[in-house]
Amino acid sequence: MMDRIRKLLTPKTPAEQPMPAETAIAALLVEAALVDGVYVNIESDMIAEILLEVFHFDAAKADAVLAEAETLAEEAVGSHQFTRHTKKLPLAERVKVIEAIYRVVFADGEHSELEDAYVRHVAGLLHVDDVLRAQARRAAEARSSGAG
Repeated sequence: MMDRIRKLLTPKTPAEQPMPAETAIAALLVEAALVDGVYVNIESDMIAEILLEVFHFDAAKADAVLAEAETLAEEAVGSHQFTRHTKKLPLAERVKVIEAIYRVVFADGEHSELEDAYVRHVAGLLHVDDVLRAQARRAAEARSSGAG
């Protein structure tokens, strides 16, 4: 009986296992890139750039975390598996996560309603309200237009 209960409570996929917040954030970024059905190099490059910039990883560490995040995102059954590791961060950092997601969404120059819905969903799971989400979007838009 105890074995059955333990088995029910044991996480079933790697995405359900404990993970560092930066890995969970990277997986959310990969999910954002995948949501429109096309994962292109410019999106993975943007994710790597964000990992280098935000977490101060070296290139090898950023590549390793990105590869792990890609695997986790493909195996995940929902964003909640990753947001549960990041919603404990201070609000300002969660807003930065939303900004980073927008940077990935904008990276390919395409825009879809699915991407908007994904960002709204993740923002809700991270308890980032619409006003802060809109500010994060404007910040990401400013960065993408300034880089162009």
